Amino acid sequence: MSSLQTGLPWLAYLCLSASMTLVGSYVGLSKLLVTIFPVFLLAWLRFGIAAVAMASWTRRGADEAPLTRHDKGMLFLESFLGNFLFSICMLFGVALSSALAAGVIMAALPGVTALLSRIVLKEQIKKRVWAGIACAVGGIALVTLSKQSAVVEGGVENAGSYSVLGIALLIGAVFCEASYVVIGKKLSGKLSPKRISALINLWGLLLVTPFGVWQALRFDFGTVQPEIWGLLLFYALAASMWTVWLWMTGLKRVPAAQAGVFTVMLPISAAMVGVVFLGEQVSSVQAAAFGLALAGVVLATWPSKSSGQVLH
Repeated sequence: MSSLQTGLPWLAYLCLSASMTLVGSYVGLSKLLVTIFPVFLLAWLRFGIAAVAMASWTRRGADEAPLTRHDKGMLFLESFLGNFLFSICMLFGVALSSALAAGVIMAALPGVTALLSRIVLKEQIKKRVWAGIACAVGGIALVTLSKQSAVVEGGVENAGSYSVLGIALLIGAVFCEASYVVIGKKLSGKLSPKRISALINLWGLLLVTPFGVWQALRFDFGTVQPEIWGLLLFYALAASMWTVWLWMTGLKRVPAAQAGVFTVMLPISAAMVGVVFLGEQVSSVQAAAFGLALAGVVLATWPSKSSGQVLH
């Protein structure tokens, strides 16, 4: 028998890990896009491109029941929190801070996801998870304090890259993403991963269209270079199509709290993009914050002795 049947669902774990790695990569690369496109226009283009790519995914499968009012409400919340608000908080947050700061703050995701799983899904939280949450909060506090270091070392301009508003928006993005995990667990038992991806993307497109059209009317598209359009295409497909499908596919076999383990790939890949591709420097304060946040991830998500049992 395969590992999916007898032990740990390795294929599901691979899907979850790949999803969060992609999220982290476009979190970092979005720093480039927000310097060219206004935030709402960027989000509108993302949802629009993905809607075209996923048009065939909206059809109801032969083995799926019609959507109930509750299902429709959950799909709206999944899109509003996980697509619309997450995108706005993340894009504005990255624009006002840095990809590296976003990576450190996103390290709080496992702890926040576990907390929401306890509240919404009634999953148990162990003492070490609470300790992990405390470490993650400490990491966020150090990122905020690094603003003061920027004032001393780099002057006002450099300090502005770590604005309090940017940090607050990134923290908001964490809670939006954690809500996305918990709500997605409820939806994954009723709808196919492809249909969930397509329907929540359509809700995102609807929500952002008024703001996107308003900014599009004021934007000069002729100034956008061909390579930027290619980056936008990757961002749209990764953010709305690939990552959602991968995550929902893995979430069908993995409990929400356990799935939070794999959000560790988000801060790691986001930070690496910031350092390798965007030339961001790692200060001693940021390194300490990142280490503390990752320690929180380890505490909150370390597998128990029963993790090798079959998941039903």
